[in-house]
Amino acid sequence: MTNHLGDIQNSKAIIIFGANPAVNHPVGFQHFLKAKEVNNAKIIVIDPRFTRTAAKADKFVQIRGGTDIAFIYGMLHLIFKNGWDDKTYNNDRTFGIEAVKKEAEKWTPKVTADVCGITEEQLIEVTRLYATTKPATLIWAMGLTQHSIGTGNTRIAPILQLVLGNMGKVGGGTNILRGHDNVQGATDFGCTSDSLPGYYGLAEGAFKHWSRVWNVDYEWLKSQFDSEMMNKPGFTLSRWWQGVLEEEKIYNGKAGKIRAMFCMGNGLISIAQTNKVREALNNLELFVMVDPFPHDAIAYTERKDGVYLLPAASQMETSGSVTATNRSAQWRFQVVKPLYESKPDEEILFEFARRLGFYDEFTRSMTNIAKQNGREKFIWPDDATREINMGMKTIGLSGWTPERLKDHTTNWHLFDTVSLKGKGPLKDTYYGLPWPCWNEKHPGSPNLYNNSIPVMQGGMGFRNNFGLEQELFGKKYNMLASKGSVPPKSSQKGGYPEITADNIEELTGKKLTEKEKEIVKGKNWKTDLSMILVNKALEAGLCPYGNARARMYVSTWPDKIPLHREPIHTPRPDLISKYPTYPDKVNQFRVDTKFASLQKDWLKDFPFQLNTGRIVTHSGQGIEARVSLALTEINPEMYCQLNPNTAAELGISEGDFVWIHSPEGFKAKVKVRLTYSLKEKVVFAPFHWAGVAQGESLAKNYPEGYVPYSIGEAINGVTNYGYDIITQIPETKCGLCRIEKA
Repeated sequence: MTNHLGDIQNSKAIIIFGANPAVNHPVGFQHFLKAKEVNNAKIIVIDPRFTRTAAKADKFVQIRGGTDIAFIYGMLHLIFKNGWDDKTYNNDRTFGIEAVKKEAEKWTPKVTADVCGITEEQLIEVTRLYATTKPATLIWAMGLTQHSIGTGNTRIAPILQLVLGNMGKVGGGTNILRGHDNVQGATDFGCTSDSLPGYYGLAEGAFKHWSRVWNVDYEWLKSQFDSEMMNKPGFTLSRWWQGVLEEEKIYNGKAGKIRAMFCMGNGLISIAQTNKVREALNNLELFVMVDPFPHDAIAYTERKDGVYLLPAASQMETSGSVTATNRSAQWRFQVVKPLYESKPDEEILFEFARRLGFYDEFTRSMTNIAKQNGREKFIWPDDATREINMGMKTIGLSGWTPERLKDHTTNWHLFDTVSLKGKGPLKDTYYGLPWPCWNEKHPGSPNLYNNSIPVMQGGMGFRNNFGLEQELFGKKYNMLASKGSVPPKSSQKGGYPEITADNIEELTGKKLTEKEKEIVKGKNWKTDLSMILVNKALEAGLCPYGNARARMYVSTWPDKIPLHREPIHTPRPDLISKYPTYPDKVNQFRVDTKFASLQKDWLKDFPFQLNTGRIVTHSGQGIEARVSLALTEINPEMYCQLNPNTAAELGISEGDFVWIHSPEGFKAKVKVRLTYSLKEKVVFAPFHWAGVAQGESLAKNYPEGYVPYSIGEAINGVTNYGYDIITQIPETKCGLCRIEKA
């Protein structure tokens, strides 16, 4: 999220792709409505469903699922044709627009309308409104990401904003709505299989950096890994089951197949291919689930031994920082001590570390921090936060001291809800110190890439992370921003590379002492634990990561610029030859991933497009909500939605039960609700239920007395096989299915 929810009130045009904040973010949606009320903002919704958000929109376009890239290229075609692009902005601050223009030429209104299932008039009307209204912001959520071209979707959206000059602007930017509390924090802290904390990659230099932070010997850390696998991405959450079942080749080094799973705070049953997950759970030798609730995943294994449910403490029983969708932190204060046998996450992990023999290494950094502050024992979570301040330079968390975070949380009333600016003793900071917050004097950065304000007021250019030169169409381009595209009060008048020990003096005009030179020798701003490089850069008005051009063209990715590719299970097989999916990919996150080998004409047997999403009553897999009697009364059972015309053709009425069949051979039995919010031959189902598998109740497998008030089919049991080419996020928004009356 480049800006923040309050900043949406500064927008005059809001376009929403694949998000339904009225339902999924009902508190945050107030900012959209306030923008409409006080700023006369125009809301545009692009979605396969007429949602509650669409009901508040000035313009709604009901596109076919999986065609977002095509739609945006249709917009770009009109933007370039009519001269609505910000030429100065792109000349000074971006790279690759020539390639985008070339692709956009193909997407005439006629072509776009055919591919997206809309009218030319809708495209023209929406584009004119959005492109000619400033400032304008772009919103997305999982409806844009959960596709085999999800990475392309999340590239084309910022490209649209760059072309229009909306990035780095108050009331502009791209604002991605996170679905759960602290999802942003979990991502920042490296809870993925291809990243260390702070998005440090799996390279030797990154591991050595964290070895220094954790105060452990790099060789010791290296000895904990299979030497061949240390620097390679692990299995993803979406495909871990393949590592257990070994239905096809896996690439897991000497370890071979996965034999045990330790799952902490994850829905597990809400991911795609639920029936494969069930099969894998049955084949594990050890399955440990850590959760405050009787987790549904326990019911999906028939094993009678080797299965453990550990009671975790809830958020009310713990303390520490959480990171909101806009990169701001809040300090969560403990309300009550953990009840009964439940334990906070850290205590469970500490005990595991003791039993496995590396507790001292696991906590050494915090112990050293305690000793530096005159204490024998570390204080949790304060000293863990200080460890984070020391290590996570890449996204600028050095300014997130526990004292500052607590001060902001206890004085939240002193901050403006639109600008995030503080008052009184906190007047020089932004609420929650949105990262990057470079040091303890930095106020935080409410809007990323804003080069109209000084760095020490939250300003910055685009990051220099991919060299100083790139090539496109046989021509070489300087990747640094042009002269003048620099925050005020900077020692540089144009773009500059990231800060290193070798260039710090030249870029800042400041001399380092011999002692400082020795400390930072061989370091850059990301690896200098002393903070000398970062602090010197800030004193000179420089952003530590440099000031470069935003890349629209990426030479190292399968699609150099985003390309429309038909979903693997497309309802338009006539378009496969023109917009094919990718070739199958070998060894993607330790498994082979199918693309082209699955893409064919499925319509004879599976004529309906399946879309999944949230409802306001439940959250995630519904573990917390379905054990609430009050919430269960509001939405007591799993269901799917059909257009009445589609239902009539099938002889189905409101309240009938149907079987939803998937191309993978799985099925789900659910009740039907009829609605005109869907186009014909489209099915919608929420993903909050579990506890029933292909019509079979799993109630007997829950701990005695702990069956949720409502159990139902997990719709992801019938979501189609399909994963993103870069991240392996599942394609849950545009698969195919067959509907039969039960």
